Amino acid sequence: MQRRDVLKMAAIAGATGAITLDPVKFAQAADRAPGADEVRRVSGHLPTGAPDFVYLPVEVPSGVRELAVSYTYDKPAVPPGSQGNACDIGIFDERGTGLGGRGFRGWSGGARTEFAISAAEATPGYLPGPVRAGTWHVALGPYTVAPQGMEYSVTITLRYGPAGDTPEQVYPPQRAKGRGRTWYRGDNHLHSVYSDGKRTPAEIAAAARAAGLDWITTTEHNTTSAHGAWQGLWGDDLLILTGEEITTRNGHVVALGTDPGVFIDWRYRARDHAFGRFARRIRQAGGLVVPAHPHATCIGCGWKFGFDDADAVEVWNGPYTPDDEVSIAEWDNTLVASVRHRRPWLPAMGNSDAHREPDAVGLPQTVVLADDLSRAAIQEGIRAGRSWIGESSKVDLKFTASGGRGAYAGIGGRLEVDHDAEITVRLEVTGAPGCTAAFVTDQGQLFAAPLPGSGSGTVEWATTASYAAYVRAEVRHAPADGGASGLPGAMAAMTNPIFLGREE
Repeated sequence: MQRRDVLKMAAIAGATGAITLDPVKFAQAADRAPGADEVRRVSGHLPTGAPDFVYLPVEVPSGVRELAVSYTYDKPAVPPGSQGNACDIGIFDERGTGLGGRGFRGWSGGARTEFAISAAEATPGYLPGPVRAGTWHVALGPYTVAPQGMEYSVTITLRYGPAGDTPEQVYPPQRAKGRGRTWYRGDNHLHSVYSDGKRTPAEIAAAARAAGLDWITTTEHNTTSAHGAWQGLWGDDLLILTGEEITTRNGHVVALGTDPGVFIDWRYRARDHAFGRFARRIRQAGGLVVPAHPHATCIGCGWKFGFDDADAVEVWNGPYTPDDEVSIAEWDNTLVASVRHRRPWLPAMGNSDAHREPDAVGLPQTVVLADDLSRAAIQEGIRAGRSWIGESSKVDLKFTASGGRGAYAGIGGRLEVDHDAEITVRLEVTGAPGCTAAFVTDQGQLFAAPLPGSGSGTVEWATTASYAAYVRAEVRHAPADGGASGLPGAMAAMTNPIFLGREE
């Protein structure tokens, strides 16, 4: 059986820009052939300017063992400068599509063309569990639509029989053995086969250990399905935190260290004034709110929600690129504003966003001073800004400020001295051959010096709190073009600031 739907734009309603089509119906028990699968196909057309989400209701009768969905859409040639067709997919169960995700059962974005859900198992990206009777909703997400529109087709298959049992989820522990209060290295933005990545969890765990990491966070796009996929992969040497990359049409945010199994919705834009609600939901679930790659150039990746609800910001994402340079400059501006207005400041962090080979897990990595290797301690260190970012575990540094009568402060701290007291800023670096160290303040870069050829050395600078409200360190490679463009070289490491002077 096949049905064709034509989307009428006048029917668009709702803050999230969504529309619900006519339902797909299946035979009731009395009308079904014993043991037979039932298949329905729906095709339709989405015009340019289609809503963010198109819901296809599926009336599921009792006795269903497995629900399977596949879909296709056309990809016509488009004029230069125009976007072609791209369409995501997911599903909500009989509990509904309400914002907040009570009925959420899975999302694969554009990474898969088919999926299946049963009590016993589900396609990666989707949550296993009984296929209960009621109205389910296949969710189409037309990410971009060609000028000609998008022709789509969805096939729903119901397979009947005993439901079976749903296995109990085994989640990673909240603590690893650790080494007491020290610096721990982590990568908090990673993708596996459970969203649009190509690595398995086992491959990611092995890569994390090879990269010298102490912890990682699993952050699949708009799904929690990977939270229970790490059994046997954690250990005394590797803490695994659960999270989600909430991938909206107005930017992505890493929910870092949320409680296992807690889903955070993504179906809103900045104009819907909903982000604050879901930022609070992240914190209620024990997580941190971290806007990701705020100046990335991919469609929908630019961060439009502002930083008032953030706990930290990802200023360095994967191999260093110009958009990271812009993100760091913007972040530095927030430091100046926090000093001027005497407001709390926003710490920076860096993560790999690794999806597949040759993406390097741990390039970059956030290095955090924490009391132990646990979710609570790592998050507390990130929130406090006691952290720095390095391109690999080969790079190490120590950054301090001292002055006055024995006063001392480290990364993320404040040196409490008089404004005219002499301050010595000291940076010790190893593992950065061919690099230059620099000190950046609220006025900009005020001092720089090349490191020895070995990449290990110490750089000192004298200042006062009246001259520099804060100071942070950068370690950069030589510019790729030899400096002809005037652009700085790629980052090898950077720190959060040390604030100078007494708080007024």
